[in-house]
Amino acid sequence: MKRDDLKYERLLTPAEVAGLMRVDLKTVTRWAQQGRLRSIRTPGGHRRYSEAQVLALISPRAFR
Repeated sequence: MKRDDLKYERLLTPAEVAGLMRVDLKTVTRWAQQGRLRSIRTPGGHRRYSEAQVLALISPRAFR
C-alpha cells in the first residue's frame, strides 16, 4: 500500500484496532513491530492503521 492510497482512507488508533480485534493493546503494538500489521506513523510518532486492512484481517474470523 502506497502512502498516497491512505490519503482518503480512515486511519485507526491502536486502541480502536485492539477493540475491533478483541486483543490487548500491547498485542497490536507487538504485531506492528513484527510486521504482521502494517502501520504508518503520524508526525508526532504515533501509529495509525488502515481501517480497510484491519477489517480485511478480521472478516474471515467473523464467520467462524
